[in-house]
Amino acid sequence: MGLRTEHSNDRSRGSVRGKVNATVGHWILIAALHLAVVIVWYLFVVWGDVPSYVMPTPLATFESLGEEYNWLHNTLVTAGEIFGGYLLAVAVGVGLALVFSWFRLLEVTIMPLVVSLNMIPKVALGPLFIVWFSYGLGPNIVIAFSICFLPILLTTARGLSEVDPDLIDLVRTVRASRWQVFTKIQLPGSLPYIFSGMKVAVVLAVAGAIVGEFIASEEGLGYLMLQVQVTLDTAAMFMAVLLITLVGVVLYWIVLALERITVVRDARLD
Repeated sequence: MGLRTEHSNDRSRGSVRGKVNATVGHWILIAALHLAVVIVWYLFVVWGDVPSYVMPTPLATFESLGEEYNWLHNTLVTAGEIFGGYLLAVAVGVGLALVFSWFRLLEVTIMPLVVSLNMIPKVALGPLFIVWFSYGLGPNIVIAFSICFLPILLTTARGLSEVDPDLIDLVRTVRASRWQVFTKIQLPGSLPYIFSGMKVAVVLAVAGAIVGEFIASEEGLGYLMLQVQVTLDTAAMFMAVLLITLVGVVLYWIVLALERITVVRDARLD
């Protein structure tokens, strides 16, 4: 009996060790790929004798952080627009999908209108947003929200519709309220679909915030890119792009971490 227990413990430790090694190997591969991109970038500029105003070296790009461009403030402004628009999209998308699951007539009548409104190019609405909301953080949050909320709405609606109706009927027989049905049955069952839409929406939220800054803003990384474009400070433009990417990656990893915490591995829609 004791030998069997020891053997079981050894196998368990071996399994954990194998998972840790696989995870470490995965992160090393990711880091190596990113480093390879930087090296290729450097070699392309140096060996190709590319002018600095066309493409700077990685070192020149990072050196632009020392210039007086108020990097921290502009990065925080852009991050606020991305996170604000994204969180608003999650709240509205999930909430609207829940209402649609409760009232099918609303889904049949309003969903086509929502899809049609989202076909409007958001860049074309930029001048109207300036008229309606003026400049600042608010309009850019609205633009980011308007671009990224549809995937969340569609995937959440799909997830809620995939929940076993017999299970919902069983819960209702014990007089569970709609909210209890949602929190205990529908939400856990639809989480894989919700996170699938949320991961897609991260990319759209970043694009929406930058589009807003290009159109109607006096601060932020997108606005900064327009300013340094005039002086052909390409290194600062590259640095702004890298910081925008960093903000998007941070948001994506937050969503991924939440998915790993709340959704079992076999149920994830990877």
